[in-house]
Amino acid sequence: MPKPIVYILDPYHPDAVTALQNNPSIDVVLKNDPRRDNWHADATGLMIRSETRITPTDLAQAKKLKVIVKQGVGVDNIDLSSAKDHGVVVCNTPALNSESVAELTLTLALSIARRISEVDRRVRRGEMVVRSQTLGQSLYQKAIGIIGMGNIGKVVARKWIGAMDGRIVAYDPFAAPDAWTDIPHRRVQALEELLDVSDVVSLHVPLTDSTRSMIGKPQFERMKNNAILLNCARGGIVDEAALTDALTTKKIYGAALDAMDVEPPTIEAYEELLQNQNLIMTPHIGASTMENQIKSGLAVVETLIAVLEGEDVPNRVF
Repeated sequence: MPKPIVYILDPYHPDAVTALQNNPSIDVVLKNDPRRDNWHADATGLMIRSETRITPTDLAQAKKLKVIVKQGVGVDNIDLSSAKDHGVVVCNTPALNSESVAELTLTLALSIARRISEVDRRVRRGEMVVRSQTLGQSLYQKAIGIIGMGNIGKVVARKWIGAMDGRIVAYDPFAAPDAWTDIPHRRVQALEELLDVSDVVSLHVPLTDSTRSMIGKPQFERMKNNAILLNCARGGIVDEAALTDALTTKKIYGAALDAMDVEPPTIEAYEELLQNQNLIMTPHIGASTMENQIKSGLAVVETLIAVLEGEDVPNRVF
C-alpha cells in the first residue's frame, strides 16, 4: 500500500520536522516544497498553525485527507463542520502553550503599567524623559480579572499571585461550580461585576459567537480609568474601534494585544490605533518560545502518527 502523505503547511520547529521525517512509514512534504500548493490532491494528513485556513472548499477537494493537527489550542481557522461532514479528524495541542502565553500576559501587563515601550521609543528618538513626568503604576497587590479560567487562565492566576501578591477575580460561566479550589479567587457570575473591580482585565477565551466583541464600548465604560486590558487569546473578542476610542480618550490606562482582527498586524490596518502610546501590539507570539515550539511541535507529530495508526487520542477536537 502507498505510504500516507503528510503536508507541513506552516512553519514548525526543525526538531518536529525531523521527528516526522524519521518515520519510515510516512512521506513528508515540507512547507517550502513546490508541491505544497497542491496538497488537496493527495494529502493524508496536514500539520498546520494559525497561518493556514482550512475552508469547506479545501475539505471538499481533499478526497484522501484523514487528519488535521493544529499546533495550539484554537481551531477557529478550520471549518469544523465541513471536516466532520467529510470524516476528517481534527486535533489540537491543548495546555501545552499555557506557560508561555501566561508569561507573555504578565510581561505585557507590566510593560503597560510601567510604560516600558513608550519610554523606550522616546529614548530612541533622542527625547529627554523626565522621570517625574513619566510615572507608571504599580501592579503590586492589584486585582486581575481573568475572563476564561481554562488552562491558560489558571496559569496566569497562579503567576499573578506569586509575582504580584495580587487578587484574582474569575469569570467563566462554563466552568464547574467547584473549579479552581486550589487557587485563591473571587468568582463572579457576570462580566460587568469583573469589569467594575479589576485593575487588569485579561482575556483567555476562544473566539465564538458568544465571545465575539464581548469587550466593546459598554464594557470600557464599566472599567476603571486606570485599568489595563490584555488580549492574548483571539482577535475579534475586542471591538477594536471601541478600544481605539477608549485609549484615545484615556478611558482606560492602556492595552496590550497579542491577538487582533488583522493578523499579522499592519500599519495600514492599525494606523489610528497605533497612534496611542498606551498600547502595545505583538503579532500573536504568545506561544513563541524555543522551548514551547519544540514541545508543541513534537506533540503534533505524535498525535498525527497516532491517528494515522488508528489509535484514539485525547486531544481530538471531535
